[in-house]
Order: sequence, then C-alpha cells, then structure tokens
Amino acid sequence: MTTPYQDRPLGAVVVDAATEAYWAAARDGVFKLRRCTACHKPHWYPRPVCPFCTGDTEWVDAKGTGEIYSVSVTRRAGPIAYALALVKLDEGVTMMTNIVDCDLDTLRIGQRVKVCFKPADDGQPVPMFTPA
Repeated sequence: MTTPYQDRPLGAVVVDAATEAYWAAARDGVFKLRRCTACHKPHWYPRPVCPFCTGDTEWVDAKGTGEIYSVSVTRRAGPIAYALALVKLDEGVTMMTNIVDCDLDTLRIGQRVKVCFKPADDGQPVPMFTPA
C-alpha cells in the first residue's frame, strides 16, 4: 500500500518573546537551534538556560540536515495520513517533527532528511523535514 504525501492543515503557531527569533528565522527560510555560550553544546527544545551546564544560550543557524531515528505513519488520526518522526540532526540533537513531501511508506530509520518549511494556517512557515 502506497501512502502519498498530502499537505494537512497546521494550526497557527504561538510566537512569544522566547521564540520570536526562531519563527523570524523560519520566515527567512533559516532553521535555528539554541547553543550554550559556555559549553557550546546545542540542544532541542529551545530554552534560555543550557540543560547541560546551566549557562546562557544563543540562537545559531543549524545545517538543517539529519537522519530519521524513529518514524510512525499515522493513517487514522484524521482524513490525511502523516509521518511523525524523531530526527537526529547533524548537530547531535534529536527533535520531534513531521516528514513531508514523500511517499510515506518509503520512510526508513537511518534515512537522510533535510529541513523544509510548510505554512501554518496563519502563514507562518513551520520547519519540517523531507527526504534528502
């Protein structure tokens, strides 16, 4: 059974002072992570305090590439099937995301992916991933 990708509606994103830089970068087609200014380790999810050493953090551009660590295709949650995945970014952090623009039945653990941006209902681009 082949499950072709079809765009599904994405709710409006919540933008606040802590995430505004992230969403502004996404509007410019740039994917960002937080990195500690003391120990220099990147982390996900974005937060102002380093989870490793409690140092301050800063936004940095990410490569936007990685590989699928785990993936699940959801067919019964609504009228449109979608793939929910954990992606291990080349920077070393793992994030939950959607895999889009592909035949969902061809997705595999270890498959290389790259960031792409899909518009939410409010037009805000949301970083997701597609096979590289």
